[in-house]
Amino acid sequence: MKIYSWNVNGIRSVWKKGFLDWVAEEQPDTLCLQEIKANPEQLEKELMNIAGYNSYWNSGQRKGYSGVATYSKEAPLKTIIPSGTELLEQEGRVLLSEFAAFTLLNVYFPNGQMGEERLQYKLRFYKELINYCENLKKTQPKLVICGDFNTAHHDIDLKNPRANENRSGFLPVEREMLDRFLGHGYIDVYRHLYPGKVQYSWWSFRTAARNRNAGWRIDCFYVSEAMLDDVKDCVILDQVEGSDHCPIALHIR
Repeated sequence: MKIYSWNVNGIRSVWKKGFLDWVAEEQPDTLCLQEIKANPEQLEKELMNIAGYNSYWNSGQRKGYSGVATYSKEAPLKTIIPSGTELLEQEGRVLLSEFAAFTLLNVYFPNGQMGEERLQYKLRFYKELINYCENLKKTQPKLVICGDFNTAHHDIDLKNPRANENRSGFLPVEREMLDRFLGHGYIDVYRHLYPGKVQYSWWSFRTAARNRNAGWRIDCFYVSEAMLDDVKDCVILDQVEGSDHCPIALHIR
C-alpha cells in the first residue's frame, strides 16, 4: 500500500501543471494534500471526483488559505475533522481517516514566520496535536501522521542550518517540539530508515532555491511504534515539480 503526502501550494495551481496525470501514473492508494487553498465548491468536478478515489475535505473558513484534502481508493471507516480542541478545528489544518488497519492524520502545521503571534500559535498547535494523538493512540494504536510539519528537525534536514537558526522553521523552540513529539513514541520514518541521507522536500520560490537544491526537509511521515513493523519504505519524490514542495510517500505492508 502506498500513502502519499504533498503540500501542493494551491490545488487549482497544481491541477494546471499535470496533477491528474501524475495521480494516474503514480496510483497512490491514499493521497493527502496540504495547502489546497480552495473550498470544494470552487473546484472542477474532475478534481473533486478523481476516477477511482473517494475524496474528503477540510478547507477551513478563510477562502484561498490553508486547507487539507485526502483522496483514497478504499473508503475509510470514517473521516472526521478533529473536534474538542479549538486550534485543530481552525484554519482547515487536520483531517483524520480511520481505516481497518491504521488511522491516518493529514496535517498542515502552521507557519511561524509572520511574527511572534503566529509562532506562538504554531507552538500551541503542536502541543494540541501531540495531546490529541496521545488520546487517540489509547484506542487506535496504529497511527500514521503525515503532512507539512513546517519545521526542519536537525542540521541534516536543511541546506544552510547556521544561516537559518534564528528563522522560524528551524528555531530551537520549534525543534524541541519535534523532540517532544518523537519522545511520545513516534518515529520519523524517513530519518529512521535513512539516518545519513540528505534530501529535501521544500525549496523557496523567492530565491530559486530548487535550482541550487538549497532546500529543507519539512514534509514527513511519523508513525506510532505499533505501526513501525508495517513500514516497508519512505521516499521523497524530489523530481516531481508543480509546487514549492515535492511529494513524499510511505510504503506499508
